[in-house]
This record gives sequence, structure tokens and C-alpha cells, in this order.
Amino acid sequence: MKPRKLILTVSLFILIFFPASVMAEPITINWWFAHGGRLGEKVQSIVANFNKLQSKYKVVATYKGNYHDTMMAGIAAFRSKTPPHILQVFEVGTATMMAAKGAIKPVYEVMSEAGQPWDPNVYLSTVIGYYTTPEGKMLSMPFNSSTPVLYYNVDAFKKAGLDPDKPPKTWPEVAEYARQTIKAGYPAGFSTAWISWIHMENFSAWHNVPFGTKANGFEGLDTQYVFNSPLHVKHIQQLADWQKEKIFIYGG
Repeated sequence: MKPRKLILTVSLFILIFFPASVMAEPITINWWFAHGGRLGEKVQSIVANFNKLQSKYKVVATYKGNYHDTMMAGIAAFRSKTPPHILQVFEVGTATMMAAKGAIKPVYEVMSEAGQPWDPNVYLSTVIGYYTTPEGKMLSMPFNSSTPVLYYNVDAFKKAGLDPDKPPKTWPEVAEYARQTIKAGYPAGFSTAWISWIHMENFSAWHNVPFGTKANGFEGLDTQYVFNSPLHVKHIQQLADWQKEKIFIYGG
């Protein structure tokens, strides 16, 4: 088979396609994805249904770890000339993938060359804006969107005398609940992942304060960050204070 050349399609998702030479039927399409657990099961279900509906192609989906691990696996595979046809990459990795000259093929080119009708406007405008060039050409194919979720230990709540059916609704309440669980003997109060995403971007959206100029970057490339507002500073200072108090732990 001829050397394969990567293609990009993202939105927490990056498709890496490669022109393939004539293959025996069915044509195998290798897809590396980054969802474990229930989401991983859903991905495999989508693949299984697709494979049942037709016989020309066979998609082989392989879990490669979390978002970062999957992207690194894709980069290593490209360098060793053994890349998958499709690679899921989170939105933060978009710039990295697009900067890999000769590795990625934008989705608008893929669809055009395949003669496949495709309307990017079926996606939310904010999604289109993130993965589209200033000329309106879509680079990546949206697949999924992540949302921060609060998990809490029901047993810890009960032991601390807290009502598991009434979880905290504000950050001050989160801190107070954390103090109570620590008093009950638990080593840490609360933690979080993706500080900039959760505590800056999502925090800004929730409180309807800008994270950057130009509609948070969607209306122009000359965007400036504005997360030094009083509300942003107050929240980050709270996290720093809670970390010193040892009720908040950030492990990366």
C-alpha cells in the first residue's frame, strides 16, 4: 500500500484520512478514539452499526487513552509512517495538528474530493467558527463536545453530616462542604481538572463575562484576553486561598 497521508477533522475530534490504493473488500478504515467507559461503548456501538449497514467498508475503532494520549499516539504513528485513517483530537490540539504540514487533510478537501455533499451549517455556529478558516473553510469535523460535571462522594457526605440529595450549588458552598468532609476524616476536599477550561472559559460563560474580546475570539484573530476582570481575579484568588487551606488540591 502507498504511504498514507493524514487528514484533519475535529471538534474534540480530528480526522486523519489517507489516500489508499486498491484494497481487498471490505476496505478497512482505522479510527483511533479517546473515549473510555460508557462513551467508549457508544463509539463502538456506532462503529458496529455502520459496519452492519454496508459491506464496502469496515471501520476498526481502537481506544488510545485520554485526549492527550490519543493525540500523542497519532503524532508518533505519523512519524513512523503507520498512522490511522481517522484520529480523534480534542479542540486544544487543533493548532498542533494543523501545524503538522503534510500530515493533516482538512475535512472540506476530503468531502470535495469524494464528491460528497456536506453542509457545515448543520453544526452550531460557535462550533463552525472554532474549526473554520477566516475564508469559511471548515478544517475539522465536529464529533462531540465536553461539559464539566460535578462528582461527589455520597458516603463522604453522609459521614460528614451533609445531605447527599443537596449538593453544593455555588463555589463558596463547595468550599464549605469540602471543609466538612475533611473534618469527617477524608484527606482532601475537592479537586478539578483542566483549570483554564473549567475555571476560566466555562466560568466566564456561566457568569456571562467575556473571556476575550471579539466575541471571545469568534469574530476576529486580533483577539485580546480579558480574564483579569474583578470576577476572574476573585475566583482565582479563592482557589489559591483554598489551596493554602488544603481544602482544594490541583494535581494537574
